[in-house]
Amino acid sequence: MATSIRLTPDIEQRLDHLATQTGRTKAYYLREIIEQGLEDLEDYYLAADVLERVRKGQEQVHSAADLRKDLGLDD
Repeated sequence: MATSIRLTPDIEQRLDHLATQTGRTKAYYLREIIEQGLEDLEDYYLAADVLERVRKGQEQVHSAADLRKDLGLDD
């Protein structure tokens, strides 16, 4: 899927410099940035969603003591 974005001149210049210095394409670095950034966003927003369900009492919560007991770590 082709997508276009508008970069600030400063970011464009930094991206150009990185691509030139490393011999990789700007597209390569843009894909890397998006993939890593998307993982971070997914982690954050999905965790925030779970936290909201916990606060509303819609998500089951287990204490550390219960987990230790269930895993047999209290012996």
